[in-house]
Amino acid sequence: MARTIMTVDDSASVRQMVVFTLRQGGYEVIEAVDGRDGLSKLRGASCDMLITDLNMPILDGIGLIREVRRDPVYRTLPIVMLTTEAQEERKQEGKAAGATGWIVKPFKPEQLLAVVKRVLF
Repeated sequence: MARTIMTVDDSASVRQMVVFTLRQGGYEVIEAVDGRDGLSKLRGASCDMLITDLNMPILDGIGLIREVRRDPVYRTLPIVMLTTEAQEERKQEGKAAGATGWIVKPFKPEQLLAVVKRVLF
């Protein structure tokens, strides 16, 4: 059975690239357009990993991670930030919120799949 990954990004083109890459890698994908949408879709879904952007309207990636980590069901869910932000202080903020890893955009498909495999297995 394929593992399921949720991708949360307000950019349709980035979501499309992430979804294409993950599906090519054999994963099922759930898409969300912002943090609030991601939280809504995560509830009740069987999800093995979450990939989220940092800068989004309504609820940003840090806020999403904090909300997800408040739920005991998702305390150990791998969460990777996929963002244009590369500053060390932003990475530390993500880590403090509960992010498992960090990928800087633009990304190479093989880089994304390598991180997913490392985090999931």
